[in-house]
Amino acid sequence: MADGLVRAGATPGEPAEHLVDLWSTSVVFGAGPRIRAQVTSSNFPRSDRNVNGRTGAGGTSARAARQQVFHDPVRPSRMVLSVVPRA
Repeated sequence: MADGLVRAGATPGEPAEHLVDLWSTSVVFGAGPRIRAQVTSSNFPRSDRNVNGRTGAGGTSARAARQQVFHDPVRPSRMVLSVVPRA
């Protein structure tokens, strides 16, 4: 339906908040469907390649990335979806 992109540095194992703008997105769902969010470090070729390392004058080292979405009582995750009531 929609995708957004945030390039952010992170410290492994430490939670951080990242706001992802999905632009103006409007979808009408009937009763019962589920919504899925996919978190990844790349969406190539749709967006520029992400090597998860230093690029440019500092080098071109590529590294594997690990995404972690925290969801526990101490570090709850959330997805905010606006609901527009029927007219």
